Amino acid sequence: MQNDLSILPSAKIFWGISSFQALAMFRRGLFYAFLSIYLRYFLGLSVTETTLFATLPMIFNILSQTLIWGRLSDRRQLRRTLILWGEGCGAVGTVLIWGAHILAPSPGSSGYVIIIGLTIVEIFWSMSNIGWSALISDLYPEQKRNTILGYLTSIGGVGRLIGIWVGGLLYDGLGAMYEGWGFYSGTLFFIPAAVMLISMIPVLYLPEGGIRPGDAVETECDAVCQATSIRMFWIFLTAMVFINFGRNGVMIIQSQYLFLDTGFNVSSRVLSYIFNTESVAIICFGLLAGQLGRWIGNGQSVCLGALIAIAYLLIYAFTNDLKWIYVASCFRGMADVIILAASYAFVSVLIPPERRGFLFGLFNATLFLSWGVAGTLIAGPIVDLLFHMGVSQALAYRAAYLSGLVMVIIGLSIQAFLVFVLLPKAGISSQRKPS
Repeated sequence: MQNDLSILPSAKIFWGISSFQALAMFRRGLFYAFLSIYLRYFLGLSVTETTLFATLPMIFNILSQTLIWGRLSDRRQLRRTLILWGEGCGAVGTVLIWGAHILAPSPGSSGYVIIIGLTIVEIFWSMSNIGWSALISDLYPEQKRNTILGYLTSIGGVGRLIGIWVGGLLYDGLGAMYEGWGFYSGTLFFIPAAVMLISMIPVLYLPEGGIRPGDAVETECDAVCQATSIRMFWIFLTAMVFINFGRNGVMIIQSQYLFLDTGFNVSSRVLSYIFNTESVAIICFGLLAGQLGRWIGNGQSVCLGALIAIAYLLIYAFTNDLKWIYVASCFRGMADVIILAASYAFVSVLIPPERRGFLFGLFNATLFLSWGVAGTLIAGPIVDLLFHMGVSQALAYRAAYLSGLVMVIIGLSIQAFLVFVLLPKAGISSQRKPS
């Protein structure tokens, strides 16, 4: 195959991929962990309005992935090139967003400048997302993907941990400035932009990827078995909508809830510790994700991850003790890494190699849209509505966690039916192509 992709990539290629992953997770943790608080408490947006910073950008991200970049990736079989262009555009756009939001005439309009700016940037940033997803499947055979994704998630967890820790320090200027200083001064915009540019360096040393005419494919599958795989793909996609929307739809409001005076009333420093408990769990369990998939199967691992996510949501919905919040964060980290690694490995078995760009765009949609759309349509309105009905703020936030719990239970039911009933009936393994 081109670029010797039929051979397991060298350690040099893996460290190139993992370096990019660590840097990407560093700047995401640095920027996004505290943006919701900045929009809510510094710029004065409502709970539902704050969710728009994840909803609108991710909608345009997914539309761009599926309608533009995914099709371009399939047609031209471009992977690395899209990652490079996406990161470069993201770096420039992030700096421009800061400048535009400073010039806005009011705090509320500044918030909407950030939301609209991120929406525009995501159109181009999505090139990186789709290129990355397809490249991993190009580089690694299906038996290795769960393990590789687990390792990459673990390494990314290290970057996330450091990013959240630094973000917690810079949000209030090491305690010497005011809450929100990190964003208003531009520091939390400039550092992520610089990291995006730096993250392009290891990508330059990766192969382009892609499947070319005449390349050997991993398995032979006739038209009938491919059609069966695609049907299973759509059912799995439905399950992941509920699982991801349920567990991630509360993430935008989570920092607000923990910051709440009548809730846990934590500082930005303590908030970073809570988030980094999740990061530590991601690091530790990322190393085991591949082995877990081999032990019980990738489809079954998704079910296990959903069960752990249910435990996380239950704790947030009912506890008053901050110690249990740390336990819940550990559960969330475990669920994240298991679901991410197992679902990617599972879906990569169902997607034909020549359609990876477009169908991975749809699969990515279940994750990328889950933070914003579920927050805007479900979690945020629940909190705001209960506020207006006179319910205490803490109880209103807890009700949002219960709504997420219901969604995950629905998704788990669909996934369990797929794994334990439909796949065996169709003769498809969660780890190999149908034969």
